[in-house]
Amino acid sequence: MCASYGLDPRFTDAELLAEADADVLDGLRQWAQQNAGETLRPTGKNLRNLNPVVVDADGQTTLEPAWWGFLVNGEPAKFPSINTRSERLQERPGSLKTRALVPATGWFEMKKPERVWHEFGMGEGTLFGMAAVTQRGRTADGEWFTCYSIVMRPAPAHLADVHDRMPVLIPTAFAHEWLTAQGDRELIDEALLAAASLDDRVAVAARSDDKGTDRLF
Repeated sequence: MCASYGLDPRFTDAELLAEADADVLDGLRQWAQQNAGETLRPTGKNLRNLNPVVVDADGQTTLEPAWWGFLVNGEPAKFPSINTRSERLQERPGSLKTRALVPATGWFEMKKPERVWHEFGMGEGTLFGMAAVTQRGRTADGEWFTCYSIVMRPAPAHLADVHDRMPVLIPTAFAHEWLTAQGDRELIDEALLAAASLDDRVAVAARSDDKGTDRLF
């Protein structure tokens, strides 16, 4: 599953939105610059490392700080919630009611049993969007946040020997539909087909510094 991911402020904008809003891209760069050197981790009970996600707000593409993983009854969920299997969404499409794009320039997984971190991406500096489902959640002090879970699918053959799952990557041409279409079984099926069109572009490499989860890249 997606253990960690990074956002390099030197990114290009070609793979995120068909008509990327300048304010969205500027916001992403500012956030990435401010957080350089920090790991994107599930937000703990005493931490609030909110991460930027792209959402549709009344027809407007908007950047919003969000909590990685779900909050339930005022605290992080007891069940694993930073990732959601695409198969589960196909079986229970009700979870697709609200969605987001998670901007990234790569993600990290540990290959076992070697315990070597690897990074996955679509080329140095290439910005892309990972599919996510969202819901609202509150902390113990009553503050409400948008929470997100990255949608995961089986990895293609050339990546599966490192890790058997990967995020559902959303091509530029499908981004608007992912954010705005009715959340049903057809939507996740179409998202998986769209994501498969990017498989050949995804590359993976071992981390020589063994710091796959210690900093953004």
